[in-house]
Amino acid sequence: MSEARSRRWRPILVAALAAIVVAATGTTLTDLGPWYQSLREPAWKPPDAAFGAIWTTIFALAAISGVLAWRNAKTLSGRQWIVGLFAVNGFLNVVWSLIFFKLQRPDLALAEVGLLWISILALIVALFRKSVWASVLLLPYLAWVSTAALLNYDVVVLNGPFQ
Repeated sequence: MSEARSRRWRPILVAALAAIVVAATGTTLTDLGPWYQSLREPAWKPPDAAFGAIWTTIFALAAISGVLAWRNAKTLSGRQWIVGLFAVNGFLNVVWSLIFFKLQRPDLALAEVGLLWISILALIVALFRKSVWASVLLLPYLAWVSTAALLNYDVVVLNGPFQ
């Protein structure tokens, strides 16, 4: 593969791999076993089967967003900043699953989801300078995490206190 072709495909492959790693890690931490099944949930909660399709779409859009911003970054430090913001966001995404499902602490996950939400907003604002489309592609992610935060809140109210 020529160097020019490699430079063209490298960010796509890296973004796709990063999205897959974050998604797979979150999926591994998501335990829909007896504890989760015993939780009282709000009537408006989407069916569990919808979550996979929603997250797959969000991760695909985030990967595309990252590639668009990366390609429009003019400096190495600009690209490093983009990677750093996505890395923090991916970390916070995984940590939410760890806290909610593995530690079985929806109350603590509710506090953490605020950090996740802020990280998405930071990405939207920061990427806007590089690519308007990169920011727009993250809006469904922000909307979904907002919805997830409300769902998390309702789970805490319906089931708390947690220990």
